Amino acid sequence: MKKKTEPQSIKDILLKHDFVARLQQKNPYISEEFQDYGLRLAHQLNDMEHKALYIRLAKDLPRAKLEAALSFAVDYPNTAKKGRVFMWKLYQMYDGKLPGSPRAKKTCKREY
Repeated sequence: MKKKTEPQSIKDILLKHDFVARLQQKNPYISEEFQDYGLRLAHQLNDMEHKALYIRLAKDLPRAKLEAALSFAVDYPNTAKKGRVFMWKLYQMYDGKLPGSPRAKKTCKREY
């Protein structure tokens, strides 16, 4: 006969996997969720040089579009620059006009 195991408490599970310590060692400069998501994007794309760009995108763009472009870039075969593929796909999804970019803003012509 198999011995029934007692259910573990949440405290035991968190302490077992050292979850609490990881949260305490987290970067103290990350205070918002979009900052964390932007850093996770940069890490998944192996593009830590442009982490500020990904944080900005996570703040301004819908999460669904970012997730779609991320899955495309991660699954793209034979590329070393996944960040470039990610940005290309995002640019393509917005028909060449990313919100917040200088190309998306209409210029105001003054009449003299």
